[in-house]
Formats: sequence, structure tokens, C-alpha cells
Amino acid sequence: MTTLKVKEMLDAYPAALGGVDRDKLIACVEECVCCAQVCTACADACLSEEMVDELAKCVRSDLDCADVCSSTASVLSRHTEYDANVTRTLLTACAAACRACGEECAQHTQHDHCQICAEACRSCEDACEALLAALG
Repeated sequence: MTTLKVKEMLDAYPAALGGVDRDKLIACVEECVCCAQVCTACADACLSEEMVDELAKCVRSDLDCADVCSSTASVLSRHTEYDANVTRTLLTACAAACRACGEECAQHTQHDHCQICAEACRSCEDACEALLAALG
């Protein structure tokens, strides 16, 4: 998903979005979608490693993070009857899942896929926290 498409969808939304920072919202949706994909791919790559038994926690963390990021992107993409409390709670959970997954993946320095995943998780965590701060 490109910035242009996320922005186009927000621009096409027929009602006001309230005081939500559009740039931070776009960035967060994009980072969540990206992180979900990267975490899913990292889990799959871990399962292909010879020492897969040593990567069980990483696989679990990857899959949990992917699910939370996907759900967060979906909720952030819906604006009708917006509930700020639900959004804040989900953003907090997403940042926590990204932090945990990023820390786990960062430990596996011998696996490039884990390093890529750790970077994606940090970026998504930052985007969630930036949107949270903008929501007040």
C-alpha cells in the first residue's frame, strides 16, 4: 500500500475526520501493514532455519505482532462512529507487540530476516506512539 492510496482513501472519506493528524494516521496505517507483512515473512523464514526449535519464541512473537498490526491497520482505516478509547487502547497494544517482537528479533543477529523484522517493528512502534501522542 502506498502513501498515495492511503491518502486517496482518506481524501475520499465523505465525512470529517475530526482533529486527527492525517499525516500521522497515514504513516501509522502504512507502518502497521508493512510490519504485519514483515513479521509474517520473518516467522516463515524462522521456520525454514535449521535451528527452528531455538526460534520458537521468535515465531510466536512474529505472529502475535502481525495479527495485532493487521487489526490496528483495519481499525485505523474505519472512521464511522469512531471510538477514541478503543483506538488508543489498540495503538498502545500495537506499540507493545512491536516492542516485544522487535526486541526478540534483534537478539537473532545471525538471521538477516530477524534484523529486517526488528527494524520494521521499531518503525511501527514509533508510528503508533506518534499517533497516540497526536490523539492526546
